[in-house]
Amino acid sequence: MHNKFINHFSRISPLSKEEASAIEQAMVVRHCQKGTTLLREGQVSVDTYFILKGLIREYIITDGEERTTNFFTEEQWVISMSNFNAQTPSAHYLVCIEDTDVVVGNEKSAQAMFKNFPRFETISRAVMEVYFSEQKKILTSFLTDTPEQRYMNLLKTRPDIFQRVPQYQLASYIGVKPESLSRIRKRVVEKLKDASNN
Repeated sequence: MHNKFINHFSRISPLSKEEASAIEQAMVVRHCQKGTTLLREGQVSVDTYFILKGLIREYIITDGEERTTNFFTEEQWVISMSNFNAQTPSAHYLVCIEDTDVVVGNEKSAQAMFKNFPRFETISRAVMEVYFSEQKKILTSFLTDTPEQRYMNLLKTRPDIFQRVPQYQLASYIGVKPESLSRIRKRVVEKLKDASNN
């Protein structure tokens, strides 16, 4: 399982044996049981997470209701925006909705690695660029797509989410009530059926 972490970096830039060994030795792996809260609204976040196994939900509370803003699964980074300003409290929650294994990182451990292996700073920057690009796509989708379009996009890009996430959380992520999600699902099934018959 640890190889997932090393392979992730290797895909960005091939690693020497020495670099791969340094990453493996520096890894801090944490097992989190289902229901574990990694971050609460108002807390200052210092850690980043790379998911080896499991699923983490990000949500905010608006008008007393939970609004799911993201799901993170295997080989994805979970990075709170408050990481970039140590004094900024988080606006969201991070909760494990499955038993989850993560590699835990923070600025202190990252700087120690950069000191010994300066090339890791470039690799780290590439990781951040991918992360921010993904977050921008999600934000754009919330601003421009209809709930049905968001549903279709999720079905196309992350079909496993539908089997792993409770319906009310999925509805919250799409931006509708659970009963509306049922209607969207029905319409999508009919459209897919019509497309396959033509």
